[in-house]
Amino acid sequence: MTATPPWGLIAPGGTMAHAILQPVVALILWSMVMWAWLYATRIPAMVRLKIAYDPHRPRQEFLDRIPPRVRWKADNYNHLMEQPTLFYAVALTLAVAAPVNGADVALAWAYVGLRVVHSLVQALVNHVMTRFALFMAGSLVLLALAIRAALLVFG
Repeated sequence: MTATPPWGLIAPGGTMAHAILQPVVALILWSMVMWAWLYATRIPAMVRLKIAYDPHRPRQEFLDRIPPRVRWKADNYNHLMEQPTLFYAVALTLAVAAPVNGADVALAWAYVGLRVVHSLVQALVNHVMTRFALFMAGSLVLLALAIRAALLVFG
């Protein structure tokens, strides 16, 4: 299917398969934002608190010395290396299995949006129940995408 979705995210000459790749790239770029944010907060905290990492000591001792508000960014970056890997696989499966439709693209963007909001909640306030609700919502969106991919590849 080559029809442009109503939100117009496909570049001229692009296809719906390209549209499903846009949220993939967006989430990768967001992960890099979180990566930069974690170091932009961790390194100054380590310098200010005179924390040196000792590879001969348990990692937890190092982490316990890092202030929680600083640790939250690294925790979230690590989370972006976990479940979103399934999203990447499903989105790539949809891109090659075709036909991708507007609902697939909308679900993919919903997943990315939920992950970005989850990141901001975790990095700024770390309210666990809000994070859990966002994680569950994202998981349900991912499940819908996975079911769609399964229907395409298993026929």
